[in-house]
Amino acid sequence: MSAAELIGMSLAELTEAYASRALSPVDVLRATLSHSENINTAINALFCFRPEQAMASAQLSEARWRAGAALGPLDGVPMTVKDSVAMVGWPYFHGIGANRSLPPSNYDSPPAIALREAGAVIFAKTTMPDCGLMASGISSLHGITRNPWGLAWNTGGSSAGAGASVAAGAGYVSVGTDIAGSVRLPAAHCGLAGLKPTHGRVPHLPADTMRMAGPMGRSVDDIARLLTVLTRQDERDTWSLPADGVCYHERLARDVKGLKIGVLTDMGFGMKPEAVVRETVEAAGKLLAGAGASVEPFVSPLDYDAYEAIDLFLQVRGYLEYTSLPPHSDAPSDINPYVRAWSLGGSKHSGTDLYRALGRIAKMKAALLGTFEGWDYVISPTLPVVNFPAEEPGVSREMPLEHTLFTAMFNQTCQPASTVCMAFDSRHLPIGVQVIGHRFDDLGVLQLTKALEDLRPIKMDWPFKPRP
Repeated sequence: MSAAELIGMSLAELTEAYASRALSPVDVLRATLSHSENINTAINALFCFRPEQAMASAQLSEARWRAGAALGPLDGVPMTVKDSVAMVGWPYFHGIGANRSLPPSNYDSPPAIALREAGAVIFAKTTMPDCGLMASGISSLHGITRNPWGLAWNTGGSSAGAGASVAAGAGYVSVGTDIAGSVRLPAAHCGLAGLKPTHGRVPHLPADTMRMAGPMGRSVDDIARLLTVLTRQDERDTWSLPADGVCYHERLARDVKGLKIGVLTDMGFGMKPEAVVRETVEAAGKLLAGAGASVEPFVSPLDYDAYEAIDLFLQVRGYLEYTSLPPHSDAPSDINPYVRAWSLGGSKHSGTDLYRALGRIAKMKAALLGTFEGWDYVISPTLPVVNFPAEEPGVSREMPLEHTLFTAMFNQTCQPASTVCMAFDSRHLPIGVQVIGHRFDDLGVLQLTKALEDLRPIKMDWPFKPRP
């Protein structure tokens, strides 16, 4: 088997090969490390390589597979986690240059514990923009992370390195985090599948009202396997749900016949989808209708700028993080100038302003959730645009998260939402379609996403060499 064939395997294929002893976790890690180190010079998606630590994990996994005592669907799988997922002894920089001298983390976030207990082989961390407050691959610490589908184009963010690395074959899956779309946006830009679970399904620290950790991979089956491992209860996260015990990857098959599915192509405010994006979502709806689902337009109840209050909240959040940084110079190598300028705006808002914004967010949530009643699922664009240049902080420099309107709303409603690549534009850049479900119906969202993956008219070949 060639290195390219090995690196392009699915998790199911990989673990079946481990079980039959056709492949060894040690040999797979060696191939993955070699490929990752080579490809990272082009995409700049990984940092803090730990080959010796990873090899020790791979050797333990190899022994378990030989003894018929594998720990589950991730045992021996080479993978990465995002900068913002704390792991004991690993750096936690949050993408910020001013944090470069901070000591390693002294605690494990729940996803790190879950992965270690599952036998996953973590060999590096992935890059992210400053504070996680840009849907872009630019970081004062890490530099520019580039999209392997076209190095001139953006990865999206904030799980920028996770998206780029998995698409390029530098690890099989990755854990990202999502506060306004930060798993789904880079997954869509990079042609991947990704899921923001129901809030609390995957515990994470620090506990948060809108941020979730979620799986990113090259197929729905792969992210379902990762989700199976990540779901658990952790008392340190006050939002975490009881473990559901679902093996998501074993229950992906579902007949969509009779499902009532809405097609949302206009959020009612803000940026309108580009024609090719709208057409891709509408085409996905037709595929589901052809499979027997009842598919109709979903009309957003939002006739005002519902993102404005979210932007204010995030701006205040950014200002608090900015003012808590270690002593620094404010040079671009310490803090991204776009994040700094935007975050400083948070100093202008009073506690009353913030509380009023939270009230507007609650109003938006109630309206959107109320309109969702009667529908099984809704599909929408993941992004209103296909892509934008790698050097840009967002579609808009003034509001770097403005183009996240189709994803950010569903962080607030706490609903599970996924993305899957359904088409390419004329530049052969991926276009993602988002699937949104009711709270706690993570399995149903994955099932419908898998149905779209099976119905899509395109073929994905993994991995591939980055294109200029």
